[in-house]
Amino acid sequence: MSWQAYVDTNLIGTGKVTHAAIVGQQGGIWAHSANFNLSAEEQKAIVGAHANLDQIRASGVRLASQKYITTTAEGRSIYGKKGADGCVIVKTKQAILVAVYVGPLQAGETTPVVENLADYLESVGY
Repeated sequence: MSWQAYVDTNLIGTGKVTHAAIVGQQGGIWAHSANFNLSAEEQKAIVGAHANLDQIRASGVRLASQKYITTTAEGRSIYGKKGADGCVIVKTKQAILVAVYVGPLQAGETTPVVENLADYLESVGY
């Protein structure tokens, strides 16, 4: 399966994720949904986020020019909120899954979709 198919089918296709991207841990976008563009600065911050969770807790995260307040940053997962909307960022062995949901979707609907895909990717070496 192509990386774009993971975004289109396993994330956006569930109806529980509004925007998504897969970022390589060495940098670069592997795949992304339409109209979800992460700047080079945002990509760099995402790649470095797990190395300094205290920084992300304090400053939040910016995705496609939208700032999300960090609600949880533990282990491989970072969750954020912006009003009724939110984000889920999950690190795997080689990639970082970035997902945004827009209300009326809620974290409890989006989070398992992203975490389950991360589990699968880790199980196959990514």
